[in-house]
Amino acid sequence: MRVVVAMSGGVDSSVAAALLVEQGYQVIGMMMRLWSENGREDENRCCTPDAMAQARRVSAILGIPFYVVDAQQVFHEAVVKTFLSGYSQGITPNPCLACNRQIRWEFLFSRAKALGAQYMATGHYVRLAKDSQGRFQIRQAVDVNKDQSYVLHVLNQEKLGAAKFPLGEYTKQHIRQIALDYALPVARRPDSQDLCFLGDSDLRQFLVRNAADIEKTGPIITNTGVQIGTHQGLAFYTIGQRKGLGIASQQPLYVIEKDIARNALVVGHVEQLGRQELLTASFNWISGERPEEPFRAAVKIRYKASPAWGLITPLPGGNVHIYFDYPLRDITPGQAAVVYLDDVCIGGGIISLNQE
Repeated sequence: MRVVVAMSGGVDSSVAAALLVEQGYQVIGMMMRLWSENGREDENRCCTPDAMAQARRVSAILGIPFYVVDAQQVFHEAVVKTFLSGYSQGITPNPCLACNRQIRWEFLFSRAKALGAQYMATGHYVRLAKDSQGRFQIRQAVDVNKDQSYVLHVLNQEKLGAAKFPLGEYTKQHIRQIALDYALPVARRPDSQDLCFLGDSDLRQFLVRNAADIEKTGPIITNTGVQIGTHQGLAFYTIGQRKGLGIASQQPLYVIEKDIARNALVVGHVEQLGRQELLTASFNWISGERPEEPFRAAVKIRYKASPAWGLITPLPGGNVHIYFDYPLRDITPGQAAVVYLDDVCIGGGIISLNQE
């Protein structure tokens, strides 16, 4: 059976390829050339010339073919433009979700099938399983500190039927040891921490260069409507932020809301911070079936957030209402709310509305 491995020049995807070779698959390495800002092509952490060279070296050591696919235009359209549009509208999007849905599992997967591959593999830390009815499940990785099920909640049964995630049963330490055993040059390569297309820029610099009117100033107001300052652009602030607001107060003030209609940043005291419910749009049920009744489950509202329990209520039109057991301080439109039962990822949707 033929499998294409999405390679990045890092240790995880390299070991994923090595493990699949060991398991007897006909493995092909494939790496995408992603969009970078003009003049900053060497800074994109996913596809620098060095990363490509490393992926080629690993493929040569493993004895597998290696191809580079130009994904610059589709990545810019599907990921970067959506990211910039979200920030321009005052929300905080997670571009990894769009990348996994539209770039890895649409664009790259179509290229894999064109090479006759039955499967596509990635270096994500998740486990694939089946439920009692034979439907595919995404389960959290053995190494919970590396688990990436949050960003893969966008996948459906069709995609999971053609997916391979070889790293889910291993710890990161074990993966590095396997890379050393194979004498792979990426064994000690550090993990990438930031958004790949930011390069060496911080987020604010990137937004200023690429999003028109992102520095549109407006009032900082209390929840009673009193203006106490001026913000530099809603995109530069996050829910729950305390420092860097540029306002004086006897008690600490926190960002509690972005009022898009008025271009206003709403601040308040710590006891005013936190909401107990949210709505999501276009919720993806990984099983392919929407539950008929409300149920209790754990929810992550950010990739690195601790799970919080709440009541999950499916709504008509693909939305979901979640009411938490206690208020959460950083429910943020644009991020995903991802639902778990034990270690099984049920699905998720984009937070579109906060409610009191």
